[in-house]
Amino acid sequence: MAEPFDPTPVFQAVDLGGVLANGVLGGVLARRLGFDAVGFVVLALISGLGGGMLRDTLLQMGAPVALTNPAYLACALLGALIAFLVDVRGRITRRGLLLADALALGCWSATGTSKALWVGLPWLSAILLGIVTAVGGGMIRDLVVREVPSVFGGTLYASVALLASAWMAVATWWQLPNVGIAGAIVLAASMALAARRFGWHLPDATDLRAKIPRRRREGSAER
Repeated sequence: MAEPFDPTPVFQAVDLGGVLANGVLGGVLARRLGFDAVGFVVLALISGLGGGMLRDTLLQMGAPVALTNPAYLACALLGALIAFLVDVRGRITRRGLLLADALALGCWSATGTSKALWVGLPWLSAILLGIVTAVGGGMIRDLVVREVPSVFGGTLYASVALLASAWMAVATWWQLPNVGIAGAIVLAASMALAARRFGWHLPDATDLRAKIPRRRREGSAER
């Protein structure tokens, strides 16, 4: 009788692929800003590993996985090397990086949520940790170079991480962790890529007072 398929290697491949892609993206930013080799390495490490390290530090579960599993550091450093040696501007290359980043977005959201639930945190806290895992590295990277984090505007990113994390929480409650991770990856990748393709974004802030006629507001002030 054939053994059931174990999806763990696939999930880990997506995880490490996301670290590599984000390492390259950190290096791309370093090249744009004219940094030296140290800048490439630092931004690649922050971009690829920052979210997971922040998650593990908050959960206080011992040393972060990025430090105990050498594959994570190796992938981030490889991303820095690729970006340092090659000017990544090709259309196909950029699309490949965005695809890997979109896949990792769901994977990181799911793993962050799953780890938080495993240590006994409530749903909302676990979902928050999932979002932090997915977007934390990019936010720290942008702050280091004194830029407004891209997650605060533009296409959907944190919102996609929120949905993927919520899905993982529900799947964990159903005791279907593998389905949760797979669904989070597919959901996040599909939505992130569609948001970039069609320019989806959250609505801007509004002012409810602007909907009240001016004459009425002035009359109320006089009374």
